[in-house]
Amino acid sequence: MISEDELSRYKRQIMIFGKEGQEKLKNAKVFVAGAGGLGSPVAYYLAAAGVGSLVIADRDRVELSNLNRQILHNSSNIGYEKALSAREKLTALNPDIEVIAYDGTIDSSSVGMIVGDCDGIVDAMDNFATRYLLNETAVEKGIPLFHGAVRGFHGQATTIVPGETGCLRCLFPNAAPSEISPVLGTTPAIIGSVQANEVIKYITGRGRLLTNRLFIWDGLEAESTVMPFAKNPKCTVCAGKK
Repeated sequence: MISEDELSRYKRQIMIFGKEGQEKLKNAKVFVAGAGGLGSPVAYYLAAAGVGSLVIADRDRVELSNLNRQILHNSSNIGYEKALSAREKLTALNPDIEVIAYDGTIDSSSVGMIVGDCDGIVDAMDNFATRYLLNETAVEKGIPLFHGAVRGFHGQATTIVPGETGCLRCLFPNAAPSEISPVLGTTPAIIGSVQANEVIKYITGRGRLLTNRLFIWDGLEAESTVMPFAKNPKCTVCAGKK
């Protein structure tokens, strides 16, 4: 049930998808893997939209070099756990939602517990090892994965729905080498907003998702392209899964 305060808070978006859509958001639980450059705008916009429960996981602490892009944090948070800093900001923005913070490592021994009964996973990570783990978990649990990645002025996003689309391994069979990438703050802002938009569309059942399509953003040229991709029938992760 949507309260009077919630009707007022979400008035402008209720005009788009009605009270029923808002109730779907309120009843949803989403795991945001990473509280950095991508996780910041994703989590902020999902909290603002009224997603009822957010699970935020990040093992790192806030550093000064994070603050050009990681807008969940500020100078007073330097040295503080990112997951806890994120929970503080998100509950201040919207005290009506639940924010669960996990400040440990996302690995094969913890990912099942962290994801739990979440309705979807947002990949806001900066390395393919963890991305692949999230992809495998999404396929195993049959829940969507909302992928995003950035470098410099460039970024990408796609939505993976197990049983209906190709998975991250279909799209990227081999991991890119791990490195510290240059990032302009506006790039994760754009890609993170696309990811949050995909989550909201999925939960409310509105619009066409970025399924079997990779959204590619070029900030230098101010151009976006969409690259189609297909499920790999020989994929080691999703082949034969329904």
